[in-house]
Amino acid sequence: MSLSHRAGYVVGVLITLLALVCQARVHSHGRFVRTEGTRFVVHGSDFVFNGFNSYWMMHVAAEPSERHKVSNTLREAAGAGLSVCRTWAFSDGGDRALQISPGVYDERVFQALDFVISEASRNGIRLIMSFVNNFKDYGGRPQYVEWARNAGVNVNGEDDFYTNPTMKEYYKNHVKKVTARLNTITKIAYKDDPTIMAWELMNEPRCQADSSGRMVNGWVQEMVSFVKSLDNKHLLEIGMEGFYGDSTPEKKVNNPGYQVGTDFITNNLIKEIDFTTIHAYPDIWLSGQNDSAQMAFMQRWMETHSIDSNRILKKPLVLAEFGKSNKDSGNSLGARDQYLITVYESMNKFERTGEGIGGSLVWQLMGEGMDSYGDGYGIILSQHASTRGVISAQSHKMTTFGRILLGRKH
Repeated sequence: MSLSHRAGYVVGVLITLLALVCQARVHSHGRFVRTEGTRFVVHGSDFVFNGFNSYWMMHVAAEPSERHKVSNTLREAAGAGLSVCRTWAFSDGGDRALQISPGVYDERVFQALDFVISEASRNGIRLIMSFVNNFKDYGGRPQYVEWARNAGVNVNGEDDFYTNPTMKEYYKNHVKKVTARLNTITKIAYKDDPTIMAWELMNEPRCQADSSGRMVNGWVQEMVSFVKSLDNKHLLEIGMEGFYGDSTPEKKVNNPGYQVGTDFITNNLIKEIDFTTIHAYPDIWLSGQNDSAQMAFMQRWMETHSIDSNRILKKPLVLAEFGKSNKDSGNSLGARDQYLITVYESMNKFERTGEGIGGSLVWQLMGEGMDSYGDGYGIILSQHASTRGVISAQSHKMTTFGRILLGRKH
């Protein structure tokens, strides 16, 4: 073989190997995430993860010239060892709406969501996708209420969302539309795509009309049965922050001084809910207290819910939102890094006791040139090297925990 032919052959082999590696990455999670007791598993092996929130991905991808921000963020996240992303599968009314009006969808925006899923798969990242917002951002419950009123439905307030037949039908139709969607890029229906780790009923459900949690509980029970009737391959969670309710009055002391109409124990005891979630923002919830008091609350919040998820609910727990804003005076990048380190160390301590948290999702990763999406919590991995180091180190530890758990099985 001549030198030129040999060089050509080597290049060809390298290209083929690269293609195989890329293909392996794309299909590396061709298996769905399941639960076994209090653990996540993939094909029988324990799955513990370090992850992130990027709620904005579909909204940004709806403008093709901005899609590189999605691709770059996912690529940088994968480079830091992050393996799960939580994002919105809704945008109700308003700018770049997915659902323009009840049952009416913008195909351009749906194709943006197709792109997000396909890019996540390409980077070996799984998705947790939420169906609706509790708040007015990107529509949410307030938009459903407005739609119902415009249709002549008698609505007393936003909490009627949980009981009104018309709004429940709007919600079910959206769930059906999303789960049945055939991805125009991957040619895989969402309900059949293992890139999606789980569905989330709602981002941070709350209810002022019934502080006990019973109204939300009735809605959750109805909707989990409906979602599972459409898609029994994916995991399902509520989207709760973790507030305790009337079923366990002795545990209310762990709340940050108030209730929000949910009940962590009762709501998550529903059989079809596969794992529990908590969110944690002591810098907002306890804004009048110092850093030490806020950190003490954070550690107690994680520990209490970890114990309850393991011993009472017997389901995996995910710390699905946490972070530290740099908007407050004195909160430097170094302060945020130290906060993340302390949270991660607490998680790892619980993991070593056997009553761990299955994964965490920091709020939030962003791409460069996204100032309009900034909320004070944004992390740009390409610009925040020290934070990237903290996150990467935790990803490595979670991978190590996964190997230890695998070793224990054998």
